[in-house]
Amino acid sequence: MTTYTTTSFQPVLDRIAEEIAGLTDRGAPADYIPALAAGDPADFGMAVAELDGTVYGVGDWRRPFSTQSVTKVFTLALALAGEGDALWAHVGREPSGDPFNSLVQLEYENGIPRNPFINAGALVVTDRLHRLTGDASGSLLNFLRAESGNPELAFDTAVAASEATHGDRNAALAHFMASYGNITGPVPDLLREYFRQCSLEASCADLALATGFLARHGLRADGTRLLTRSQAKQVNAVMLTCGTYDAAGDFAYRVGLPGKSGVGGAVVAVVPGRCTLCVWSPGLDSRGNSVAGVTALDRFTTITGLSVF
Repeated sequence: MTTYTTTSFQPVLDRIAEEIAGLTDRGAPADYIPALAAGDPADFGMAVAELDGTVYGVGDWRRPFSTQSVTKVFTLALALAGEGDALWAHVGREPSGDPFNSLVQLEYENGIPRNPFINAGALVVTDRLHRLTGDASGSLLNFLRAESGNPELAFDTAVAASEATHGDRNAALAHFMASYGNITGPVPDLLREYFRQCSLEASCADLALATGFLARHGLRADGTRLLTRSQAKQVNAVMLTCGTYDAAGDFAYRVGLPGKSGVGGAVVAVVPGRCTLCVWSPGLDSRGNSVAGVTALDRFTTITGLSVF
C-alpha cells in the first residue's frame, strides 16, 4: 500500500501552496476541447513521490483530472521497452519549435515527426505500441494501474468523445503520415486509441507514483526492469528538451528537470535518483502549459536545490 506522510517534503509543498495561493494570473483552461473548458484555474494540487513509494501532497493532490498529453511519457516508455532503438526510425528526438499540432514540418521531413511529444509523434508512438500489443490504450491503463497502485484508474469516455468530435487536425496528421508509410494500422483505429489514452483520469499522487520508474533509472515499482538505464536516460532527455510543447527551453531554464505537460493542466517532472513530482492546475499559458504548475515546479527546485543542473 502507498504510504502518505506529512514529513520530509511536506513543509516544502505547504510553502509552495501558500505562494501559489497568491498567484494572480493563472491563465485559462483549454477551450478547444469542450470537456476541459469548464476547468477552474484556482484549482491546484501537487504531489512528490520518493523512490520507495512514499508520497507527499498538498491541495487537490488526490483529485482525479484529465491527464491528456502527460500519458505520452508512458506510451513512449512502453513502446521503447517493446521495440528498442528501432522506434527512433519512425520518430525523432529534436524540439519542434512549432505548435504541438502543427502539420508544417511533416512534409519537409517525409512524414517523420520531430519528437514523440508533439501530436504527430505521439500518434506514431501509439501506432507502434498498438502494433506491438494489439491494445495500446489497454496496455497503458494496465501499466498506470500497476505503477500507481490504483486499480480504479479509468478512461473518461465523455472526454474521449469530445476529443474525437474535435479531432480533425489529429486525423489530418495521422492520414498524412500514413501516406508516407509511417502509420502501419488503420487510421480510425489509431485515432480511437489515441483519444482514449488522452482521456485517462488520474490524480497528482497517481501520476507522481507512475512516473517513478524514470527516477529509478528504468525500474518499475515492483523492482522489475521496464527500461535499461540508457533508455530511461533517453526518455528523461526527450522530456527535458521536448516535454512542454514549444516552451521546453523556458521550462528547462526555470525548472531544470525533465518534465511533461498536458493541456488538462498537469505537469510531471523527474529528479533522477531521488523523486518524481506531479502538479495540476487547469489554467494554461499561451503555449499550453499550466501557469501555476510551472510556477510551483520552479519554486520546488529553487527551494530544494533538486535539479539536473
